[in-house]
Amino acid sequence: MEKINPVVHFEMPALDRNRMSVFYANAFGWKTQMLGEDMGNYVVVTTTETDDDGMIKNPGSINGGFFPKNEETPDQYPSLVIGVENIREAMDNIMAAGGTLLGEPAEIKGHGLHLSFYDTEGNKVSIIQPTIKMPSSGK
Repeated sequence: MEKINPVVHFEMPALDRNRMSVFYANAFGWKTQMLGEDMGNYVVVTTTETDDDGMIKNPGSINGGFFPKNEETPDQYPSLVIGVENIREAMDNIMAAGGTLLGEPAEIKGHGLHLSFYDTEGNKVSIIQPTIKMPSSGK
């Protein structure tokens, strides 16, 4: 069976990360962890339980994050992050399918290699080759 790459993370921009964190905590019970300037003031968002290795306990659920909205950067909308086993292979597949890569992969310390791209419809999406091995989605 051909491997299917799962959505493993979501991201949303925030003008005020504190306000956004309080909203999602109150509306949906999400937990947030504010990271510092060394991590781009990112907010890690927990929407489902994880084990000691940070892996999702509930199949089909994902966690995410909020990033600071920057008026000088285009296309800051909610987006999906797709987990891949080999980022270079995924980059080749994206280009072959008509997508446009946005730069080169960047390492997110402790999480893996990350890269954004535009799909054929102009949607900005990302891929990540996680540091921790992803569970198999094949049967």
